[in-house]
Amino acid sequence: MEDLDRVAQAWIGRSRELDLHLDPFPANALAAALDLERAFAPGDPLPLSWHWLYGHEPVCARDTGADGHPRLGLHLPPLPLSRRMWAGGRLTCVRPLRLGERLRKRITIRDIVAKEGRSGRLVFVTVEERFEDSLGPLLVEERDLVYRETRPLSPAASSPELAFAPALARRFHPDPVLLFRYSALTWNGHRIHYDHAYATGVEGYPGLVVHGPLLATLMCLLAAELAGGELTRFRFRARSPLFADRPLTVEAGHGGDGRILARVVGEDGRVAMEGSGERA
Repeated sequence: MEDLDRVAQAWIGRSRELDLHLDPFPANALAAALDLERAFAPGDPLPLSWHWLYGHEPVCARDTGADGHPRLGLHLPPLPLSRRMWAGGRLTCVRPLRLGERLRKRITIRDIVAKEGRSGRLVFVTVEERFEDSLGPLLVEERDLVYRETRPLSPAASSPELAFAPALARRFHPDPVLLFRYSALTWNGHRIHYDHAYATGVEGYPGLVVHGPLLATLMCLLAAELAGGELTRFRFRARSPLFADRPLTVEAGHGGDGRILARVVGEDGRVAMEGSGERA
């Protein structure tokens, strides 16, 4: 891709730091939004993947793009592909994040790679987010973001790559209220999650798009339930979008290597996201 090497040289390794406080309110608000019978208090460990509730940067209106994201070039590389979304990621918990603590978050651009996909040209940007205290790292996330062309996404193949027999399954019905609340709690301004006219008329989706991190959190919760305790590692990959007001099923089962495998399946049977986790 033209100028990709120049952008990569300028952006790979670029980092910034934020100070944050793990207030219990966002965790309790997410638990309420998901109808979970649990309450969080200072000192409680935060479940894996719930760090997405914390460490967000206020972005001025003038620095917000037409899609609701911070404009390209502010925190992410300015590439000539206008659509951005999460493609997957890897989470490693060294020590639990505990509510009430004050931490530091370091965000670093680790890699920029161009590929060709079913929907045209793609650029994958890997961002590392590292949560630390005075003793060192607590949680490390490698987040894969994909930049793509403006054409609608092609449906992914429906056959799963991680084959397993489900030991647990939960059915969810993500309505627009849940998507709005999750957008607010995670400071996610992407309009595909709450602006129906934009999602359908501009980006070409059939409805409001369910957040990838929300699906990953649902998988983490079910995988931890099957494992009998919190996971210390989890990796996930998005395969196909899901939409509001359409039921989905989260499934978890045992892998042959001791891992807990998980997936999210849409109402049509298509696997939308897959993941795997493990305990220490």
